[in-house]
Amino acid sequence: MAFVIVWATWCNASDASILDCFRMNFLNHTPKKRETAFCMGVLFPASWPVLFSLTCRVVICKQHSVVSAKQAPSFNPIGKEDLKWSMVILKPRYSEQMADLKVLIRQGEGISVEFKECRRALNRDVYGTVCAFLNRHGGTLLLGVSDAGEVTGVDPDSVEQIKKGFVTAINNPQKINPSCYLSVDEVRIDGKTVLHIFVPESSQVHRCNGRIFDRNEDGDLDITDHTWSVAALYRRKQTIYSENKIYPYATLEQLRKDLIAKCRKIATIRHEKHPWADMDDLDLLKSAQLYQIDSETGKSGVTLAGILLLGKDDAILTAVPHHRTDLILRKVNLDRYDDRDFVATNLIESYDRIMAFIAKHLPDPFYLEGTMSISIRDAIFREIASNILIHREYTDAFPAKLIIERGRVRTENSNNPHGFGLINPDTFSPFSKNPVIARFFREIGRADELGSGVRKLMKYGKAYGGSDPELIEGDVFRIIAKYPDSSIYEKASTGTPQVTPQVTPQVTPRVIRLLNVSKDGELNRGLLMEKLRLNDRKSFGKSYLQPALEQDLIEMTQPDSPKSPTQKYRLTDTGKRLLKFMQE
Repeated sequence: MAFVIVWATWCNASDASILDCFRMNFLNHTPKKRETAFCMGVLFPASWPVLFSLTCRVVICKQHSVVSAKQAPSFNPIGKEDLKWSMVILKPRYSEQMADLKVLIRQGEGISVEFKECRRALNRDVYGTVCAFLNRHGGTLLLGVSDAGEVTGVDPDSVEQIKKGFVTAINNPQKINPSCYLSVDEVRIDGKTVLHIFVPESSQVHRCNGRIFDRNEDGDLDITDHTWSVAALYRRKQTIYSENKIYPYATLEQLRKDLIAKCRKIATIRHEKHPWADMDDLDLLKSAQLYQIDSETGKSGVTLAGILLLGKDDAILTAVPHHRTDLILRKVNLDRYDDRDFVATNLIESYDRIMAFIAKHLPDPFYLEGTMSISIRDAIFREIASNILIHREYTDAFPAKLIIERGRVRTENSNNPHGFGLINPDTFSPFSKNPVIARFFREIGRADELGSGVRKLMKYGKAYGGSDPELIEGDVFRIIAKYPDSSIYEKASTGTPQVTPQVTPQVTPRVIRLLNVSKDGELNRGLLMEKLRLNDRKSFGKSYLQPALEQDLIEMTQPDSPKSPTQKYRLTDTGKRLLKFMQE
């Protein structure tokens, strides 16, 4: 599929620097020249240029490189004389596109990939998948591929009818609302016709036949009647940071002057000529963007970030009644807890309370870095503590938690996700969820630059606990970090080994979901799929049921007749212990 990209640069930029700018901003290449600044870009299918009456030389590009670019000075839709507009047509080579699709097919279905056979007609659930992709992070839809990843192909005589029917339906607001424009690419793979549809992430919330769909793992979920899920979806679509919400009636009287003075002192100790040293309290707040003016309404006042960082407890609870961080030690009493600290104060002192709880309950082994002894425990949990506080979505009532268990620590906090699943430290792109709070934490030495904290966490995490920490992105952000604990080898009084944290990393999120819906008793396959909101029997068997059976977490009620029509499934004792261990 070809795309046209129109972008603006300053008029004094040369064609070479325009090309560098394009590589930097659209292809993630590092330019050799930096004399041009990127201002604005628009991406739309190549079939649309007729709308703009542009005269511009077509530029054919390889998949990850641009050969040349030509400016289009006659196109200046906003009338700015100091801007010049440029256009390229970006078209991947056919062989490269086909190779990429083969890789996707081998990887299988997931959060952003879906297969549909559609041999002679469109499956009815295609539009639910499109809606889910639009509402989540976008994705690739391949028609002519089975759920198992087999290229079955679309009947050549039905291709045009399927393409026409798809494009017509998604432009119909009664089917997809708001309607959208998507194109269908015809690709030959292994001699068979596959229809490739790329669905971008939308800035709006879409409905299919009046229902709201969201994407989870490899399934499309109807979340219309789930208030919390719908609210989370709308939060993800917000284009502003909730930390910048202005409270016009909040004054300096609602903030702790002693805490402002403390932060000023810490900042000036770290940097002798720090600008905060000569500022009064109000100027400091303005400098840190904790006191802002709304350019649209003219309202001014302390922001949510300012109240969370420096506010008195009653002011914080008035602005964010659900604000709290729950610190729990659960090693012996798995039903409740062995120790607990309920933290509902400002973020500065919350950080100190988290680190004190960690120091109280976790070992700090001797560790040499070069010739210097350092505390790798503090290095690891400094990053974890700051992550809980900095990257939380504070408009969400989900309570943040840090739970110390046998052999591991896990954290949970509400999140405005920009991805889904396990984060790969080698390829992830850092994204600040609350940049104002993050900047303030860096000024007082409570956090590192964006991205460096994750690298430090991985660097020391394995040395401390024996394995790499896990960071899992989603509507709830989770971190799992191991720590040295001899008690994980203890056994229960019955002589049966306890379900320990060493087991849980081998259990997939899909199996955990299956265990959660199985706790209601003996259920057949149909009821389990209904509770999981799944439609595909093959996917359910392969990704959910079979792994749970193999790990002895689920068992059949009729093991001698596995294909019996009255077959049901229930939790084993191991599954019950694991589920109890992982729940609050």
